[in-house]
Amino acid sequence: MQELDFELKEDYIELIRLLKYLGIAESGLAAKQLVSDGRVFLNATKESRFRAKLRKHDVVKVNNCIIKIR
Repeated sequence: MQELDFELKEDYIELIRLLKYLGIAESGLAAKQLVSDGRVFLNATKESRFRAKLRKHDVVKVNNCIIKIR
């Protein structure tokens, strides 16, 4: 399993924006599809909101990747 750290420079980042920024999804549509398919977890809970606001200390799991928000 791949682990990534993402340094947050604002108050929050939206989930689909993070997935696009890190290259996990090639587009906004692809990011939304990952969420719709139930493949994204926020803090160990399945996430269904495309624009969920991620803040420091959140952990996102998608496919075989864990992203820690710093």
